[in-house]
Amino acid sequence: MSPETTAQRSLAESLRARDDASLSTLLRSRPDLITPVPTDLTQLATRAGTRASVVRALERLDRFALQTAEALAVAPEPATYDELLGLLAGDDGDPTVTAAYPHALGTLREQALVWGGDDRLRLVRTARELLAPSPQHPSPTGLGPTVGESTAGMSPGRIQEIVAAAGLPSTHDSVSAVASLSALFSDRPRMSALLDEAPAEAVEVLSRLVWGPPYGQVTAEPAAHLRWLIGRGLLLPTGPGTVVLPREVALHMRAGRAHRVTEPVAPAVEAATTHRPQVVDAAAAGQAYTTLATVEELMKDWHEGGPAVLRAGGLSVRDLKRTAVALDVSEPVAAFWVELAHAAGLVASDGEAEERYAATPAYDEWLELPAAERWTRLASAWLAATRTAGLVGGRDTKDRTLSALGPGLDRSAAPEVRHRVLTLLAALPEGATPAADSVLARLYWERPQRGARPSPEDLRARLARWTLSEAELLGVTGRGALSAQGRALLGLPEAAGAKGAEPSGPGDKLPAHKRHHPVTAPAPHSPAERAAAAARAARLLAPLLPEPLDHVLLQADLTAVAPGPLKRPLADTLGVLADVESKGGATVYRFTPGSVRRALDAGRSASDLHAFLTAHSRTPIPQPLTYLIDDVARRHGHLRIGAASAYVRCDDDAVLSEILADKRSQGLGLRRLAPTVLAAQADPAALLAGLRSMGFAPAAESAEGDVLITRAHAHRTPPRTAPEPVPEGPPVPDATLLGAAIRAIRAGDLASTTPRKADPAGDRPGNGELPRTSSAETLATMQAAVMTGEAVWIGYVNAEGAASQRVIAPIRVEGGFVTAYDHTADEVRTYPLHRVTGVAELADDQP
Repeated sequence: MSPETTAQRSLAESLRARDDASLSTLLRSRPDLITPVPTDLTQLATRAGTRASVVRALERLDRFALQTAEALAVAPEPATYDELLGLLAGDDGDPTVTAAYPHALGTLREQALVWGGDDRLRLVRTARELLAPSPQHPSPTGLGPTVGESTAGMSPGRIQEIVAAAGLPSTHDSVSAVASLSALFSDRPRMSALLDEAPAEAVEVLSRLVWGPPYGQVTAEPAAHLRWLIGRGLLLPTGPGTVVLPREVALHMRAGRAHRVTEPVAPAVEAATTHRPQVVDAAAAGQAYTTLATVEELMKDWHEGGPAVLRAGGLSVRDLKRTAVALDVSEPVAAFWVELAHAAGLVASDGEAEERYAATPAYDEWLELPAAERWTRLASAWLAATRTAGLVGGRDTKDRTLSALGPGLDRSAAPEVRHRVLTLLAALPEGATPAADSVLARLYWERPQRGARPSPEDLRARLARWTLSEAELLGVTGRGALSAQGRALLGLPEAAGAKGAEPSGPGDKLPAHKRHHPVTAPAPHSPAERAAAAARAARLLAPLLPEPLDHVLLQADLTAVAPGPLKRPLADTLGVLADVESKGGATVYRFTPGSVRRALDAGRSASDLHAFLTAHSRTPIPQPLTYLIDDVARRHGHLRIGAASAYVRCDDDAVLSEILADKRSQGLGLRRLAPTVLAAQADPAALLAGLRSMGFAPAAESAEGDVLITRAHAHRTPPRTAPEPVPEGPPVPDATLLGAAIRAIRAGDLASTTPRKADPAGDRPGNGELPRTSSAETLATMQAAVMTGEAVWIGYVNAEGAASQRVIAPIRVEGGFVTAYDHTADEVRTYPLHRVTGVAELADDQP
């Protein structure tokens, strides 16, 4: 039973009776209450009853706690402990509900939604207004108004007629008549006897209304069975042609239950299939490697500057499609990879006049990390991100398309849902893949929508589905089951599911009175906790990732096969010398004249390329590849192009004659200046491209006649920070802030509630008012308090103009300052006397 007493007359008094641990729990679960810190417990109670705060608190209740609040909203006010239990467990006293009920009521009390002793339970007024039934806002219970509420405004004569038709003696006034009728409807035996007399059609009408909605339509001349119900008050008129089933009647027909289905126990998360843990970890590690390769490929695609930034922000649909083609994935998946790189701080806008997306300097640092650490950096960013890639392509509230990297993608509930979904997976046996529908059902039970049933369009349901698919893409899960590295990333111990760390349903080993409550694993909050979790995940993942290779296998068909990931210098050089033909467990590179020319343009010579292939091939260099390199190198640079507008020079005048005779060169505007020189109207870049399309291998040269070496220009943004998650309301306060806030609230409450002596005129400050005395009176009272050692009550205005009330014990008064022990702050402080608005002595029985 509750320790609260019936003497409490308000929520403020209820909060005043709590200890610091209870207040700390309240402020941790409802952090909006200390933003900013209230001046005293009265202000805390007022803030706890505001509509916005109550709505936020109700939205964070689990299904059974919310049903308990809904039942209390339709119970008599105040209700007793047993009356509320009867509304939940029914006349038959459901044992499961009875076992879970104390915890649910304790949750409501803990969150300051319910106050009062067990004999006088009261729901906070705002919560009652939100949950109680009304014609505009039907109750989730499906119950209608009481007899008293339904007969308000009804004529006394009509009330007496109903009382008489119900077989009750007439009374002298309407109040006692309504009370008599309510007592009849609430008396199970008498009510059963009355319904036994009802026509069968009348009972059928009541059955249709009993679970809600309780309102029905009648004609001006209702049928006989309807007249029988209306005449006895079993249906009461609420307006022309409208009747309502009184709450007392509905509760009798429901056997006392407020809800049709009471859900005291969280639904179990069911396993669809089970795999060996080693298989799960290996599959997740393979996908983790794919994650790294995909992000690197995205960065290579945007190496010299990515797509332009839309005026409204984000990627255009065309650029997203092009990126999806480059990554060989669907557009939604491409949006996920782009958003992941952005969340990790690897991609950002360059901020130039013609704004484009590009890699950040953090990307180069990320590339130098070991593979396992690179993965944990990405996975940690995904866990904490509020930007939601699944929304890309949808519409915002103004019917504008939501674009990747654009505004409007933040959903503050995303990190909580991701963490909760993965924690539910961790509760299953190792290697178990959950049934998606059971995960959604569990999430809905833990965070139900008031008055609604789960819907596929519900944001939390969509976030959960996206979490399951994105975790698989990232390698947090493997074959749908949580991997060891994913478990470590959440800060959970190894094999938590196998050890029974978190039961997932009513069949688990928790006692019945606790099974209804979701057991959650706290997410790592501090940077140190997150870093430790990421380091542990990296240690578990590292042995599962393939070791980078330093060799390839050259084939006679001008291809090279990389049987695994390549070391970075080898991969970078081979990426210039050859084109990627296919990916997978092994990557196939193809050598072409264009790819070899690309390597020569980058400053490599034929001998350099032969030496490189000899050093890194486990097979002999095929003769066709040797011929290809030598042939392209022999022709490379034979033609030289410079700036005239542009010119072509060649020691072999026959080659220049061949170019002039080719019809494809007409668009270049060529003419012979000398036997070995042609001038062109096109610029050097266009001339290079034109001659290469004709099958030649020209090289660009500088003004000094040297061959220009062309390398890809790596475009980087200025230093950028990763996007900050958008929190869902105020952050959860830490222990230090909670302790300071509670001390301040207690201190302010002491100052505002401490009894003061009346002044000579018999006046005393009103509640919340600062004392007002003249400067001379203030000084005299302070000096007297120093001599007697008594505490006084003062009003004080600080340098920012904020007023407060304080209880102090003056120690010294000099130089316009008073030094005193401040009971409200629990420390010695010095106050300027000119900032003290007034002083009053405390009552004799106060310290």
